[in-house]
Amino acid sequence: MIRNSSRAERLPPALIVCGPTAAGKTAIALEIAARIPVRLISADSVQVYRGMDIGAAKPDPRTLHRFPHALVDIREPEQGYSAAAFARDAADEIRVAAAHGRLPLVVGGTPLYLRALRYGLDAMPAADQALRAEIGREAAARGWPAMHQRLARLDPESGRRIRPNDPQRIQRALEVCLASGRPASSFLRGRGPDRLVGSLMLVVAPADRRALHRRIGQRWAAMLETGLVEEVRGLLARPALSRDAPAMRAVGYRQTIEFLEGRFEREALVDRAAAATRQLAKRQLTAFRQWTGGLWYDPLNPNTIDRIINRVSRFGASLGGAC
Repeated sequence: MIRNSSRAERLPPALIVCGPTAAGKTAIALEIAARIPVRLISADSVQVYRGMDIGAAKPDPRTLHRFPHALVDIREPEQGYSAAAFARDAADEIRVAAAHGRLPLVVGGTPLYLRALRYGLDAMPAADQALRAEIGREAAARGWPAMHQRLARLDPESGRRIRPNDPQRIQRALEVCLASGRPASSFLRGRGPDRLVGSLMLVVAPADRRALHRRIGQRWAAMLETGLVEEVRGLLARPALSRDAPAMRAVGYRQTIEFLEGRFEREALVDRAAAATRQLAKRQLTAFRQWTGGLWYDPLNPNTIDRIINRVSRFGASLGGAC
């Protein structure tokens, strides 16, 4: 999307709770919401999709009824969603919260979404669904490593920047190259002005990386017990939903599809999904370490929640709000 004066406009101060997957962001956000008047806004690229509940670690219906989250269950998996759409929608939700005297609380672990919200996005060609589908079919026949090699030939800079095991970004970069006739990297002009100046940014991450890895393994075991395979089987039964759709390439869903295709036994599913999630968490941590102004908290420290509540309360008071 093209940056303009409205896109560069500073947003009302917000509370951002981010961090790697399985770190405990949602639990902390819910504890804040139970004590302080906030408007919860999800920044999760999978929780936007209806029907993708277990694998997305979406709060259960009772929790969502008590603590509504904006930008949860707003798209069908067939439709897709983008960082540009999130930046627009989340900015609107932040403004609505501020207009109603509530503290906007953006919670999630998708760095691309949060970066788009904070700094805006570069001008890029609009999505071409037909071309995207053609790239997906070619990838199904040749494999994503081969598609990454094709991208590297068309756009060496994107080939270096994008990992061979990141099909969603490979597909989008190829789409931009083929649609525009120029390298996708040529559209990257650097980040825009910080629209979240004055916001409070909390990064939730266990200080012990092994503890995070244990939590990831436990989460995936619980997901299998509560019906992840059945959820994915139901999604694949939807006639308009391709297994190559961006939603279905999310970590965990992709590995579950491979299991259903018979590529490995059920016993290996937790290990494979957990390994992919650990890699995701590593990338998330790398991204959040590059953020300026983030305050880091260890969710496994018993004093963390009180420290966060005190810090958020002071932040709210400095804004002249009810908290």
